[in-house]
Amino acid sequence: MSEVVLTEVDGGVMTITLNRPEAKNAVNLAMAQGIAAALDELDGNDDIRCAILTGAGGTFCSGMDLKAFVSGEVPYIAGRGFGGLTEAPPAKPLIAAIEGYALAGGCELAMACDLVVAAETARFGIPEVKRGLAAAAGGLVRFPRQLPYRVAMELALTGDFMDAERALALGFINQTVAEGEAAAGAQALAGKIAANGPLAVKLSKQVVRESEDWSSADMFSRQQEILQPVFTSEDAIEGATAFAEKRAPNWKGR
Repeated sequence: MSEVVLTEVDGGVMTITLNRPEAKNAVNLAMAQGIAAALDELDGNDDIRCAILTGAGGTFCSGMDLKAFVSGEVPYIAGRGFGGLTEAPPAKPLIAAIEGYALAGGCELAMACDLVVAAETARFGIPEVKRGLAAAAGGLVRFPRQLPYRVAMELALTGDFMDAERALALGFINQTVAEGEAAAGAQALAGKIAANGPLAVKLSKQVVRESEDWSSADMFSRQQEILQPVFTSEDAIEGATAFAEKRAPNWKGR
């Protein structure tokens, strides 16, 4: 694993830390490769239930490394997109823990996560237009799905920032915490997820993610196709048994 991306696993939760604080965690190719490798480990390791994506040095991510971009380096991974994440999020839950700035590609990384915990002082935005660029790593297509249309348009066309208070009020983030506490807040949220049935969590995420494109006519049949393994799993029996016996379940993920 590259030193520009650090990983740690504790209690079934992986923490992925963007580690270029001297560059405000700007994403270069090495970082994109490191993120992709971490997400492969997340989805491939049954002992890991969910992950947190955060940044070192008091900021989340300032976006693409423009110096590297000018020299011809592009931080995209084939089939995975910008930062090894934006076009192919993991199957397991991913929580963004935001301190400082989540801008441009950094904001797009946050958008690709399932949940967001942010410090009260955090700032979000897609200021690419201010540099003659466009937010093509998910900003222009995910903002209208995660924010009201006119707010998404405002942020896309002006490049202005959105503070954590406004982001919370609009439902763009899940919760705010005191400055310096985003990682702890994300860990608490991750702990709740990791305590649940892993198969049920994974497939529930899949339904929520995919169902926005389903029609009313077929949404229940498509949901059933995905969720059927949950109701016939060993975990379903274990969950019911543990409830009846008033004990914590022993999940097997199958």
